[in-house]
Amino acid sequence: MIVVRIIGGLGNQMFQYAAGRQLAAINNTALKLDISYFRNYNLRDYGLSVFNIKELFATQEETQLYKEPESGAFKKKIKKLLRRPSKLGITHIREKQYDFSPEILTVPAPLYLDGYWQSEKYFLGIADIIRKEFTVKLFQTDKNMELGQQITSCESVSLHVRRGDYVTDEKTKTIHGTCDLAYYEYCIERLTKKIHRPHFFIFSDDPDWTEKNLKMTHPATFISHNGTEKSYEDLRLMSQCRHHIIANSSFSWWGAWLSPHQDKIVYAPKRWFNSPSLNTKDLLPEAWTRI
Repeated sequence: MIVVRIIGGLGNQMFQYAAGRQLAAINNTALKLDISYFRNYNLRDYGLSVFNIKELFATQEETQLYKEPESGAFKKKIKKLLRRPSKLGITHIREKQYDFSPEILTVPAPLYLDGYWQSEKYFLGIADIIRKEFTVKLFQTDKNMELGQQITSCESVSLHVRRGDYVTDEKTKTIHGTCDLAYYEYCIERLTKKIHRPHFFIFSDDPDWTEKNLKMTHPATFISHNGTEKSYEDLRLMSQCRHHIIANSSFSWWGAWLSPHQDKIVYAPKRWFNSPSLNTKDLLPEAWTRI
């Protein structure tokens, strides 16, 4: 069995599931999700249930067992509860770096994955499966259906402005920072020289700021009706767009990656984190353009 720790926002959760799904496929074993993180976390909710994934949850006993707690007394308690020997041979893998570690895909089950795993290289072997499983269960309806039809009938470009806790939370702000307006202006200028009659569909977790500050000279639709509770609807709309200007955000990363268009242009920021010590060379697919 593979157990993967699910943490963070929807985009992060998708990376974690995808890496675990690849390892489960390699080992021909079950994948279970440890969502215990969300019991005491108020900023984000578990969100993968909206997708057509293989959704199996690790029990509390399995989670503790796979984490291999260091306390001898606690180990004995778990052993007694599950009637398992103390030597279980379970490997706990904690992510130590942001660049791709190929050796992780060679570790045999049983194992526990703890990290973010933000690279398509962790799941390229089952890319078609991941695309299929990350389709939304619910049908597109009402305004989202109308927007979806508009998006697929024009030279659509998704543009994502990520602010939220990147601005309001000091710790997150220090780690991430935001893409400035100059980045978006340059991407728009460059993209409009390559495609004919683009229509921009603009997504943001701070729609008021974005509409006030992002001055558009091309046809643009600002999308703000779904809110955080239906962020998966925004993700689906993004993925229906033909081209993409993403933020330093795993959310718009997935919006671009899930887009099925083979000729898509994707512009992404060179600087993903404020700290230059974090190696992000494997975070963006090679076909995408770093700006």
